[in-house]
Amino acid sequence: MPHPNQTSTAALAVLIILQAVMLGALYAGIPPHPPAATPLFGIAPLLGASMAAAMAAILLGSGVTRPGRILGLLAALLALISFGPQKYFDAQFGLIWPAVISGQLACLTLLWTAFLGTRTATVAQEEQA
Repeated sequence: MPHPNQTSTAALAVLIILQAVMLGALYAGIPPHPPAATPLFGIAPLLGASMAAAMAAILLGSGVTRPGRILGLLAALLALISFGPQKYFDAQFGLIWPAVISGQLACLTLLWTAFLGTRTATVAQEEQA
């Protein structure tokens, strides 16, 4: 079984690549791309914040440290705005399904490793006591 940090780092890399490709498609105007603006915020700042949280989580040890796990969960929550279950009802789902499903699997992996990492750390602390 891979180390929790490797698993969560891979999931975060998936999110960074997906979001970078979608941002590039937005700027290039290549369909299907995300809308130029969404209610309450712009898509580019959202993708930038999500990619920044994912990179910070990687640098802090996303599967092994508490700050890394928290930032990994934040990155997953931000990514679900773009790749969440609401996308199944999107008119362009037939065109974007690979990104949606990949993003959702990466987010589920981050949730799993965050809680697995917490459980693993608790078990290790109990064994030391």
